[in-house]
Amino acid sequence: MRTVLSVLAIAVEVSMILTLVGVSYGTLDGTARRARGVGADIMIRPPGSSILGLSTAPMSDKLVDFVASQPRVALATGTAIQPLSGFDSITGLDLDQFSKMSGGFHFIEGGPFASDQDMLIDEYYAKEKRLHVGDKVQLINQEWRVAGIFESGKLARICVRIGVLQRLMGNEHHLSQIYVKVDSPDHIQEVLSGLRAKMPAYPIYTVEEFTSLLSINSVGLLRNFIGVVIGVAVIVGFIVVFMAMYTAVLERTREIGILKAVGASSGFILNLLFRETLLLSILGTFAGILLTYVTQWLMQHAVPASLTQETVYTWWPIAGGIAILGALLGVIVPGIKAVRQDATEALSYE
Repeated sequence: MRTVLSVLAIAVEVSMILTLVGVSYGTLDGTARRARGVGADIMIRPPGSSILGLSTAPMSDKLVDFVASQPRVALATGTAIQPLSGFDSITGLDLDQFSKMSGGFHFIEGGPFASDQDMLIDEYYAKEKRLHVGDKVQLINQEWRVAGIFESGKLARICVRIGVLQRLMGNEHHLSQIYVKVDSPDHIQEVLSGLRAKMPAYPIYTVEEFTSLLSINSVGLLRNFIGVVIGVAVIVGFIVVFMAMYTAVLERTREIGILKAVGASSGFILNLLFRETLLLSILGTFAGILLTYVTQWLMQHAVPASLTQETVYTWWPIAGGIAILGALLGVIVPGIKAVRQDATEALSYE
C-alpha cells in the first residue's frame, strides 16, 4: 500500500506539471489560431495593451476609416471585446466587413444575424453549454438568441453585432482592436512601418509577429506561474518520498541490522534505497503521463470552450526529471538514518 501511494503521489506531481503546461500551450495556440483565422495581415491594439490583455482605454472607431485610407490597405475592420466570467469573452463585430476579410464563418447550424438580439457561437461553446439555434442565453444583462453555430478557429467563440455590444458596454464608437488587410503580402512591411510612424502610441503587429509572441517564454506572468507550480510539485514529491522512505527504513530496521551483521557496507544499503526510490519515480512518471490523458479527456468533455489542453511531448522528460530529482532528494535523510544504525540495536529492534 505504501508503494502504491508513493507511485500515485509522484504520478499526481508529474500530471500536475504536464496538465498545466498543456493547458498553457493549448490556450496560447488557440488564441493564435483564432487570430490567424481572421484573415488579416496586421493588428492594431490600444495603447498600454499586453500580448494577452487589452487596455482599459479603447480606441475610437474613427481610426478604422483612417487606417483604411492609408496606401496599400485593402480593408480595415474593428472589434469590441467584453470579458465574461472565467475564460470567456463576447466579441462585437461588423459581420459584413469581417466576412470580406476572412471569408466568413462556416455555419454548422443556423446562419448570420437577423436582429440585434442575435448571437453567433462556435461549436465548442455550443457543446459545453448544450445550445442549439433558437435557444436563449442570458449574458451581460441581455437576453440573446442563438442565430448560428460556426466552426471554431475564427476570431472568437461568441460574437454579436458590434453596435449592440458597444451600447451595452457603455463604450459607443470605441473598439478593442483593429484588423488590417493589405492589398499584397509584399506590402505588409511597408504598411506596418507607415502605421507605426503615424500611430506611435499604439502596439501594431503583423499577425505572424503577434502569434509568434504567444509563447510561454514571452508571457512573463504565465512563465512565473508555471515555475511556482513546478516548485510546489517538487516540494510535494519530496515530502511524499521522504515519508515513504522514512517509513520503509523503520520497517526494515531488523533487515538493515542483518545486512550490516553479514558485512554489508553503508554504500550497499544506500544503493538499495536509492534504487527503490528511482524505481518508484520511474513508475510514477509513467503513471503521471497516463493520468495527463485523463485530464485532457475531462477538459475536452467538461469545458471544451474554456480550456484546451495539448500534449506537449518535450515536457515529458522534463517532468520526469523533476519528479526523479525531488524523489532522490527525499531519500537522503532516511538513507543517512539507515546507514547510521548500529547493527546490534537494529537486530534487537521490535
